[in-house]
Amino acid sequence: MSAGKEPSPTSVGLLILQVSATHRAVRANTEGLTQEDALVQPTAGGNCLNWVLGHIMDSRNATLRLLGREPLREERYVEVYRRGSPPLVEASNALPLGTIMADYEESQGMIVQGLRELTAARLAEGASFGGTVDTDENVGSVLARLVFHEAYHAGQTGVLRRIAGRNGAIA
Repeated sequence: MSAGKEPSPTSVGLLILQVSATHRAVRANTEGLTQEDALVQPTAGGNCLNWVLGHIMDSRNATLRLLGREPLREERYVEVYRRGSPPLVEASNALPLGTIMADYEESQGMIVQGLRELTAARLAEGASFGGTVDTDENVGSVLARLVFHEAYHAGQTGVLRRIAGRNGAIA
């Protein structure tokens, strides 16, 4: 992302397009699922849908902070949903699917609005991704990484829906 006076309508518009497409995929892939569906563990390793969605929300909280917004109930998405945490096998440790999805829906508008308000100067400011300091990173590149990260996990929601025994939601 360039450091001109105004952010490129293309760069910000593409981020909004990607966040919106990911949002539609996650909504479709979770429609009609129960908490029990969301806790089905893949047999070959990995984590359940509930963990993936909580992990997406943990990442969305980082996106909100980067956009100058307050994280959305950040305390809900620590430890259990953080990268590297063990598989979520105890139902008592999992947030209800409805709670995660309500937070996900609320965060969508906050993120899109934050993206719309970005300036070129803000996009060009230095930033770090995942605690890694890299002089080539800026807010724009970190946002691009966060949006890709979410899209990666949104794809997993479709597979995990099928693992839970449900038909695919996206043709």
